[in-house]
Amino acid sequence: MKRLISSVLAGFGFFQVAGLFSQDMPLTQVLIKGEDWEAVSEGHGFTDGLCTNAYGDLYFSDVKDGTAIYRIDKDGKRSDFVKDIAGVSGLQWGVDGRLYVCVARGRRIVSFSKNGDDMRVLAEEIRPNDLVVTHDGNLYFTMTPTSEIRRIDPDGKMTVVDSGTINRPNGITLSPDHGTLAVSDHGGKHVWAFQIAKDGTLKHPGNYMTMRTPEADPEVAKGDGMATDVHGRYYVTTAEGLQMFDPTGRMSGVIAKPQDANLVSVCFAGPNHEFLYVACGDKVFRRKTKTRGALFFQKPHPAEKFVEPKKQAAEALFEDDPTSIAKAGFEVLKAE
Repeated sequence: MKRLISSVLAGFGFFQVAGLFSQDMPLTQVLIKGEDWEAVSEGHGFTDGLCTNAYGDLYFSDVKDGTAIYRIDKDGKRSDFVKDIAGVSGLQWGVDGRLYVCVARGRRIVSFSKNGDDMRVLAEEIRPNDLVVTHDGNLYFTMTPTSEIRRIDPDGKMTVVDSGTINRPNGITLSPDHGTLAVSDHGGKHVWAFQIAKDGTLKHPGNYMTMRTPEADPEVAKGDGMATDVHGRYYVTTAEGLQMFDPTGRMSGVIAKPQDANLVSVCFAGPNHEFLYVACGDKVFRRKTKTRGALFFQKPHPAEKFVEPKKQAAEALFEDDPTSIAKAGFEVLKAE
């Protein structure tokens, strides 16, 4: 059995990084045997903008056909949280209990109260794509067409904090301690990381993570929406699937898309924030995981240390059905 599993793993490119088992097989720390993607909302045009609140409710948009910001509560019931709003591409809750919204079609950023009313305009005549809000009230957002990252500080002042470093900045997230801002490039193959200075400016940009790219377009991964878990792992939606990186920027693996459609947004929500949600085409999907999402409206904290359960070698994880290694999403990992 060990020889069989080793052959399967090698066939999927697992040994391209030395010391596979010494790296604790990161995907097995996240994926649960027998758990797969399940659709939780369908019949949309183009889902996007996933985010969550402290209760684990999921919020999302339909950037193509929708006229509302939708909410799925802990019981799985969907409702309209904000009505009469279209073209929403990014959502995030802030520490002040307000929902911050990138209205790409309306060229502005607005916020709503916890009840979905009291709309306030933060910025206009801009082209926002996605956003993240820190615990101290700084809002960072991407301007994909102009290759910019901008910040709106707690006093409402907007500044350009980076211009031209990233070809098409898109998805945006933070490290659990809020010391690092990570931004995906929709027009390249890297996720860039910036150190957030005490004054909110960005320093020391670096192409921190290298995403897998399609064979047909080896220089463009189409990096889109991002999320972070409490252990400091980064999740990036791409053309190849949901790519996961460890806190040092090393590739951990790629989880297959739930359907053949654009994968553009990811979020941890649901009970204990342990369900991984993705926006993929006309549907929103989820799957239960072994980890929890980092919540940026909560107090920053160092990445939690992963406590290894009882030793679980690959042959134990898949001994009932060796082919389940593909069902778990490993089939997209190809040998170099």
